[in-house]
Amino acid sequence: MTTVQPEPDALDQAISEGAEALFLAQRADGVFDYCEDNLTSTLGTVGGLSALHHADPRGSADLIEAGAGWLRRTQNADGGWAMVPGLDSEAGPTAVSSAVLHLVDPGGSAEAVRSGQRWMADFGGLDAIPHPEVVSWCRQYYGFVGWLSHEEMRRFPLEVALVPSLYRRLFDLRIPMAFALGLAQARHKPLNRFHRLLARLGEANALKAIRQVHEHEGSTGAWCENAWVTGLVCTGLARAELAPDLVDAAVKWFRKTMDPDGWWQTGPLDAAWTMYAARGLAEAGYADDPRLAASTELFVRLQQHRPFLAFGCPPGYWGWAGTAGWPSTLETSEILSVLCRMPGDAQARSVELGVDWLTRLQDSRGSWGLCVRNTKVANSGPCPMTTAQAVDALLDSGIPADDSRVRRALNWLAKVQLPDGSFESVWYRHHTMATAAVLETFSKAGRAHEEPARRAKTWLEQARNPDGSWGDGHGAPATVEETGWAISGLLAAGASPDSVRDGLNWLLHQREPGGGWPSESVNEYVRHVSRYSNPALAQGMALRALGRYRNALR
Repeated sequence: MTTVQPEPDALDQAISEGAEALFLAQRADGVFDYCEDNLTSTLGTVGGLSALHHADPRGSADLIEAGAGWLRRTQNADGGWAMVPGLDSEAGPTAVSSAVLHLVDPGGSAEAVRSGQRWMADFGGLDAIPHPEVVSWCRQYYGFVGWLSHEEMRRFPLEVALVPSLYRRLFDLRIPMAFALGLAQARHKPLNRFHRLLARLGEANALKAIRQVHEHEGSTGAWCENAWVTGLVCTGLARAELAPDLVDAAVKWFRKTMDPDGWWQTGPLDAAWTMYAARGLAEAGYADDPRLAASTELFVRLQQHRPFLAFGCPPGYWGWAGTAGWPSTLETSEILSVLCRMPGDAQARSVELGVDWLTRLQDSRGSWGLCVRNTKVANSGPCPMTTAQAVDALLDSGIPADDSRVRRALNWLAKVQLPDGSFESVWYRHHTMATAAVLETFSKAGRAHEEPARRAKTWLEQARNPDGSWGDGHGAPATVEETGWAISGLLAAGASPDSVRDGLNWLLHQREPGGGWPSESVNEYVRHVSRYSNPALAQGMALRALGRYRNALR
């Protein structure tokens, strides 16, 4: 295949137009707002319907009717539902959507329920879902509607609430949902005398943890600003007939936040949108642009200076949403890397606090999970890609490559590399983006010559599509996000511009009329089960790749 070197003027124009298209999404407060691209949510609507049915069935009958109608209208022709309407059907959303429709409208939604259950049967049922946690949530909903008996529901060990260090490792960010549903189970599942005693012993601590999260977020009535999460918590508490003030607050929040068309969203991603937009702009030469100063100030303002008690997290972190959001290693790491690229020293204290938080959250094995040190939950870490992002943040902040935090992390990454040379990710579709991220981390630490980096580089090169683009592995349809990250990782590892020229040309050809790029569902909402798109990630990764390519040419 004969490749053509992009004209410098064409490359500069693509970067300039892409940057201006990205700046159009920036609000006055510095947020790059893609809320309109992430509004409707099947899971959020299921959560809202379940909560209102159990907590306020008469008072919220109008909302329940509207939500059920929206679910029926957004059901795919094959009988299933997707996380975001219009996408291919997914097992998790289909299971809980059909169950909640049977719960709130068994007569009017009977055909929709039958179609959904036929889709699930063709899929292989709940046990075919490749994620045990999702199976657990779905079984809860099946239990609500009587599709599973109490005897078929595994007992929730509410006594773990007596030992915070244990329940944090077992449940991490699922603590409020797991405890709320466990409290409900203690009321409804037949238990022997011993298990009833254990449940009573754990009840106060479980309620305390749920309340800690609620109060940390300002007692808005929501948990995580997320209708799915809030729905699980409210449903559990209402079924348990406990914490009526929290239940009432949740009902008011649902009534206030439902869209007139009958749906709820999962929640805003202010920090997650902004960090990738700002990182891409900085690497494309816009770090000194005065418009980015507002985003730098935003990050300083969003950093949290109170501990997140329920998760045992110290202060100094960032979450994916607002100033009272839940802690996240992923956002903390990426935001630190952005702040280290911005001019001035007004953010120096924020960087210092963020580095301290990452240091205290590093697992004893050397890795990082999402928000709880040494968690045992597979869907929250330890994660190779999150670990790479944390190490990048440390290196960007000036931590030397021979520091013990870096060495331990790189040693862990070498141990978890897959036999083919690739790496996995918890929060992004693997394997391309994770492998590119880890390759860059090894290179940044001066270890591009070592075997893990060489094997990762080989995998990326072999996973490239014939047209020079990348998807999720060999021959998979390409995405801007994966192509951009692969090009950036290879260039960081010392690859020549010629070796990624085809991929660069592919990115240029994907540009939309306004100068931006299309996004794809490569972000994992629930690993292997439900995905969503982050338009800021697509724009940011394209600009990062183009900026690095231009720098390499120079």
